[in-house]
Amino acid sequence: MPIIHYENTVPGVFVRRVNRFVAEVRIDGKQENIHVKNTGRLRELLVPEAKVTLQKAEDPDRKTAYDLISVYKPQLRWVNIDSLAPNELMKQEIMGLDYDLVKPEYTYGDSRFDFYMERRGERYLTEVKGCTLAADLKRGIGLFPDAPTERGVKHLDELAAAAKKGYHCTIAFVIQMNGIHMVFPNNDTHPEFGKALIRAANAGVQVVYYGCHVEADSIIITGNVDDTGRYAKQRLLTGSAVFSEETE
Repeated sequence: MPIIHYENTVPGVFVRRVNRFVAEVRIDGKQENIHVKNTGRLRELLVPEAKVTLQKAEDPDRKTAYDLISVYKPQLRWVNIDSLAPNELMKQEIMGLDYDLVKPEYTYGDSRFDFYMERRGERYLTEVKGCTLAADLKRGIGLFPDAPTERGVKHLDELAAAAKKGYHCTIAFVIQMNGIHMVFPNNDTHPEFGKALIRAANAGVQVVYYGCHVEADSIIITGNVDDTGRYAKQRLLTGSAVFSEETE
């Protein structure tokens, strides 16, 4: 299974977020600035005194000596917040399949997609999104995005347009938490993303959720749920963690 294991990690305690890219943590009682590898809000995760895992930077001359990799939240245990992890995991997943050609960072239309693939003359586009926001632990539901994303809306509309031209298009949500296996659009934060996701699904874009097991220093894909079936539109329309009796 696709896996990332981080080396040279140390534990720390979160103090505060200075800006999108920098936070203060305590390492062995000493407070210092570290790099946050995720520009999302993460307000429910990055709280004072939260346990965190840090990875030592390879460049000794870098301004920040550590990267913030994961955060401990009691209900979820460890949550991976490395924004590069979803793409790396999906790269491993895709490279393990029988595609004739795989191109990362592929430009189509006015967007750059994470992966373009070919297989026996068929063309594929995949865009990857990482989910770190839990909504309903009992039902295993997460929300995306945790902040408005005009870029995400643009990606979905471009995928919808490509699907209508014969491309096999996928939006893949890699869930960087334990116990969460599906993702709803976060309509309270960005309703337009939810509308774009429905437009994409209606156009034939495949919606797939990749569940993961997360530890302090690792993340591994454990399975996936293809949400392009009969009830997909109904679930996406709700934008919440409430299922009807029919969907259950």
